[in-house]
Amino acid sequence: MKVLVVGGGGREHALVHSFAASPLAPTIFCAPGNAGIAAEAECVSIGAEDIGALVSFAAGEKVDLTVVGPEAPLVGGIADAFAERGLAVFGTDGQASLLEGSKAFAKDIMADAGAPTGAFARFDDVDDALRHLERIETYPVVVKADGLAAGKGVVIAEDHETARSAVEADLRDHKFGAAGDTVLIEEFLEGSEVSLLALCDGETIVPMAPAQDYKRIFAGDEGPNTGGMGSYCPVPGFGRREIDYVVATVYEPVVDALRRRGITFQGVLYGGLIITEAGVRVLEFNCRFGDPETQAILPRLKTDLLELCLAGSRGELAGVELEWHPDACVSVVMASRGYPQSSSKGDVIEGLDEAAALEDVTVYHAGTGFGERTADGDRPVVTAGGRVLAVSALGDGFAAARERAYEGIGRISFPGMQFRPDIAERALAAESGETRLFPSGWAK
Repeated sequence: MKVLVVGGGGREHALVHSFAASPLAPTIFCAPGNAGIAAEAECVSIGAEDIGALVSFAAGEKVDLTVVGPEAPLVGGIADAFAERGLAVFGTDGQASLLEGSKAFAKDIMADAGAPTGAFARFDDVDDALRHLERIETYPVVVKADGLAAGKGVVIAEDHETARSAVEADLRDHKFGAAGDTVLIEEFLEGSEVSLLALCDGETIVPMAPAQDYKRIFAGDEGPNTGGMGSYCPVPGFGRREIDYVVATVYEPVVDALRRRGITFQGVLYGGLIITEAGVRVLEFNCRFGDPETQAILPRLKTDLLELCLAGSRGELAGVELEWHPDACVSVVMASRGYPQSSSKGDVIEGLDEAAALEDVTVYHAGTGFGERTADGDRPVVTAGGRVLAVSALGDGFAAARERAYEGIGRISFPGMQFRPDIAERALAAESGETRLFPSGWAK
């Protein structure tokens, strides 16, 4: 069997690593891949958004299943292009991907579905948006670019001036190009966030274990937002009852609302949720495996992921029940010098083999590549910018998982490396009973 994974980050390494362990023993290609993925798959020098070349490659190699990691090719219609050639793909088509590709579209769908979300107003005229800001009396507010902005299109504005600057950057300065031609100004919601990923085949929704991620660059949730500096799975206090409640009140109504518009959702439905005192609210939807959540979820998954993706692509998820390892998983991201404002590249990474040799530790590569060949013929692994690695560890409880993850971090070094020392501290406190992550009785 042949499998193609599209993308080249930590999420894609996690997918490749899981597929490589499948009893189906697939031959795995990854486009474009990275230095870590190259040890487990054949990396193909095709960009994730070069849809035509990817279709040609998959057809030529007679690939049995393609799994798409990043959002941009999904929104760009990669699943449609593969389907037109009769090639099996697990990923949403262009219409369904608008749930992530347009925040305004997602709000419309949630309204149709009756799914709970924050109050908002949308604007495509800068003066209208600024007049709206003048009427706001309570801060913070959230300013969002409507389209895809590489995870950088959301600003939590603590005051009027910050909100004004964000609106002007989108609508007047076109900071994010067409992605910012429409902006949403939303109420700020307080509570504890949860990422819940679900596999969908067009009819059946199969939820995975919940995770929490850390978006800010510095400990204590300080500094600018990033693509994610770490995550953990499961989430204390968010068990089977809570998962079923969210599926029934959010996911099923949203998939039904899409279906009423003639849109079939086949792929990964990822809800960025927040549990407030008033109950669950949807912050955003994504249409793919999360990053870095996938690096914390998949080490716990006992069910064969490749078989799940095949079933999802064929509409055969009905009756599927997922099996999970009882251990907790903690995943800590290591980022390059200067991230997120800038990214250092070409720095040699030491200690990768030593970290990977630790029991129950997996090192997922994200922003890595190969340096120049040395005198003895080796090619060192080097940073390629942004988030470089994710060190994931399993343990009997969060204390053990955290200890192993940070032991792995301690074996790795590269110039200017950054990581947060507090990943999963809140889970450890909740697990020990010191605190609660969520208000009681919210999933009624």
